[in-house]
Formats: sequence, structure tokens, C-alpha cells
Amino acid sequence: MDEAIAVRRALISVSDKTGLDDLAGALAEAGVELLSTGGTAGRLRELGLDVRDVSDVTGFPEMMDGRVKTLHPAVHGGLLALRDNPAHVAAMEAHGIGPIDLLVVNLYPFEATVAKGAAAAEAIENIDIGGPAMIRAAAKNHRFVGVVVDPEDYPAVIAEIGAVGGLSDTTRRRLASVAYARTAAYDAAVSSWFAAEGAEDVPRRRAFSGRLVQPLRYGENPHQAAAFYTDGTGSPGLATAVQHQGKALSYNNINDTDAAFRLVAEFDPKRVGPAVAIIKHANPCGVALGASYSEAFARAFECDKTSAFGGIVALNGPLDGDTARAISGIFTEVVIAPEADEAAREIFAAKKNLRLLTTGGLPDPAAPRQAVRQVLGGWLVQDDDTGAIGPQDLQVVTEALPSEGQIADLLFAWTVAKHVKSNAIVYARDGRTVGIGAGQMSRVDSSTIAALKAGRMATDLGLAESPAIGSVVASDAFFPFPDGLLAAAEAGATAVIQPGGSVRDAEVIAAADEAGLAMVFTGMRHFRH
Repeated sequence: MDEAIAVRRALISVSDKTGLDDLAGALAEAGVELLSTGGTAGRLRELGLDVRDVSDVTGFPEMMDGRVKTLHPAVHGGLLALRDNPAHVAAMEAHGIGPIDLLVVNLYPFEATVAKGAAAAEAIENIDIGGPAMIRAAAKNHRFVGVVVDPEDYPAVIAEIGAVGGLSDTTRRRLASVAYARTAAYDAAVSSWFAAEGAEDVPRRRAFSGRLVQPLRYGENPHQAAAFYTDGTGSPGLATAVQHQGKALSYNNINDTDAAFRLVAEFDPKRVGPAVAIIKHANPCGVALGASYSEAFARAFECDKTSAFGGIVALNGPLDGDTARAISGIFTEVVIAPEADEAAREIFAAKKNLRLLTTGGLPDPAAPRQAVRQVLGGWLVQDDDTGAIGPQDLQVVTEALPSEGQIADLLFAWTVAKHVKSNAIVYARDGRTVGIGAGQMSRVDSSTIAALKAGRMATDLGLAESPAIGSVVASDAFFPFPDGLLAAAEAGATAVIQPGGSVRDAEVIAAADEAGLAMVFTGMRHFRH
């Protein structure tokens, strides 16, 4: 039976006062006695509501800058007592403990404090102690107590108390589930912060948490359930994106769009200007720089017109009308950019199946973060690949020296290769990709596929020869044998960038010298599985 428990007494103590006025007003109107603390009590009095300070209930004043105020038997006894247990009822009567039927608490803003880059002392002061203790107590005793930790639940609570004077068992159980998830997420944020602060390089236990952004229609395939959660860091991207049009994003849309935005964010618009990446199945099929975003898109599209169909387009700066008009010429699933002007939005409004997302900024590609992947029975956790190199990091290992223009293209190709599934081979020329080979078991096969795509580009554009001729080539990992390198040379590459580090480096260098290639080592690998 879904029995409702009457709410006669409520304790309200909230950091985030969103929706507080409506909730407190509704409770007061329903005849509920209000207990409160500090700033919350002050706000309730400003509303003209009768409120009793928790310090009056406990007989102790708030002290130590508010660190100690609710950690008292008069509070926790009121939350934890089993109302159908005679011994508990007798203890309450003997010690003057009144029952608390509803707890409304949200916690100190620890996650937001950390996200804004606060110093350690401020972060620690925003670790809530009394709040989680009360939440866990009320949630444990949900047979008799309702616990609300999220303003999103206020309207439902107001409606139910207004209708029946209390909260049903179904509602109390649901609210208890939300409450425990909140304290778990809060503790996960605190423990992750301590780990990041250097308390442990490899923590004995790891906790991960997220807040639901949206349920998804399904996962990678229709028989798989899925949902999208945010980690609360506020990094510009899918978690901060505003969707201006189009149907809801799918699991694959989100995964591919994230890959596209991560890639294009590698190109700082203040340093290199407009950059556009086109992604298909989490792999780039075209990436280019340009004097404008429309030019960058056109150059990226020309790399692989076939694969770009139904792809994701990402920009490292504001989407304008000219670029939107160019993108509208092909079927595109998602366009993501830091912002979009009114002309671009009007043009895309006619494309009902296209989703336009604006993120409000670019993520910092060098910002430290964790990459997590589930395996059977556990998780693999690693630092995200934020590695980057500059001209000063390159080691020339061949007789031929790369030109200044080749170095620029080598670094461009290397940046793109970082975002291509291994084994990865990327041909580039004049600030754009001209052939990409991804995800092959053999690096020779990746070289061959990339060369074939460059040949297709020549056919599509009516070029006299493959754009791979005179290009540079990037390999995400070392060439274990000369064959992959020679395949690139046969395709027309004139310079190579690779990590080096193979036991056969000498053979590969000799093959490069014989082929007249310039080659540089980075000393850094970019496997992406």
C-alpha cells in the first residue's frame, strides 16, 4: 500500500536557495512547522514566515563559523527514530526529541568551488559535513521521513503535500534514492579532488559520478539503453552545449560530436585562425585551416567528400552565415561551434534534421582530466592524452631537412593523427588533410588506405595528380619496419613525422634517406583505441 506519511515538521537548510520561496511558502500554508539554520532561516524570516532556529532545538548555538550546528541528537534523533518502534518513541519522549518528517538540504557548492579554480583552503571550507550526515540519516529512515536534496523535486513535493498533506511511500523511496546518489556524487567529487591535489597518484579506491543531462533513445544500437551525464566540471563541450534546433541527440551523435570538438579545439584560433573538422564514426575524414570558416570547411570537405556525408562538423570559432550556407549543401548530422550568428541560425532553420550546438567557448586541450573505460569486472583509468609538441620538440633524423612549410604541415598532421583511431596515418598539405587511414591492424594498410583516399580526392576535384604527392605524413606510433614508410613515399610524401623508438629505427631512417624523405621524431606516441 502506497501510504502517505503526514508532514508536520520540516528542517530546511540550503546553500542553493533556488525555489526556496515557493517551497517554504507552500509548507507554511500546509501548517508545517519550519526549522532552519543560518542564512536559510534569515531568508524564511524575510518572507514573513515563522521559523524556529535549530540552535533552539539543540540548546547549542551555531559555532566554529557554522561548522557545528546540526550534528546533535535532537536533530539526528528526530530524523532516525522509527515511529513504530516503542523503544525509539520512548527515547524521543524521554529526551525531548521531536520528529522531523521532511528534510530539505542541498550541500555546500564544493564542485562549483573547485570548477572555478579556487585555492585549496577555500575548497576544503566548502566540504559539507552536517548536510550529508542529515541526508543519509533521513534517506535511511525514508519509511517515516521525506528527504529533498534537489530543487528540481520541489514542485512534485509541493503538489503532493498540498493534495494529501504528506508524502507517499513511492515518493519517499524515490527521494531517498536521489539523496544517496547525491551524497555519493559529492563524496566522489571530494575524493577525486584530493587525488588530483596529489594525495595519491593511484588511489586505492576510485569514485566516479555524473548528473543526468538527458535519457537517450538508445545506445550505439537500438537494443542498448543509454543516457548522457555531465561530470560537473563545466568544460565547454557537449555538457555546456545549447541545442538550437533538430531532434534529440543520439548516443552516437554525442560520441562523434565530442570527438570532433576535441580535435578542432587543438587549433587555437588566435594562433592559427579558423579551423574546421569533419568527423565520421569518431574519426576525422577531413580537417583544414583557412582564411575564413567557409574556406576551412570547403578545404576539409574536399579531403573526403564521400565520408563527409552524414558527418559531424566542428569549428574552433563562431559559425557565420557563409559557412552555414556551405555546410547546408551536404547532409550533416550535427554542427558544433563556440557560437553562431543570427544569419547562420536562420539558414540552418530550414534544415530540420540538422542539430546546431553552441558551447560558449572552446575546451582547454591541455587541461588535465581522466579518461575512463569499463572492462569486464572493472575500469581502466588513465590521464587523458593532452600531450602536445612544438617545433622545438622535433628531432630531425634524416639527411634531408624539412622546410619551414613542411614543419608547419608536419605539426598539423601530427595534431590530427592524435585524434585518429590507431593505427593512424595522415597525409597533409598546405594546412589541410588530403588522406587519412584509420583503425587498421597494419600500419601499411593504414598508409595504403590514406593514399587511396588521396587518389579519390584527386578524382573528385579533377586534379591531375594525387594531392598526396608533395605532402607530409604523420604516423601516430613508430614504424616497426620500413614498409609503412615506403608505402608513404610511394604515395608521394616528402616528409614524415613519427614518434621513433623502434628497435629498427636505424633501418627506417636508412629507408627514409634512400627515398629522399625528411623525417622527424617526436618522442611522443598517440595511440587511440
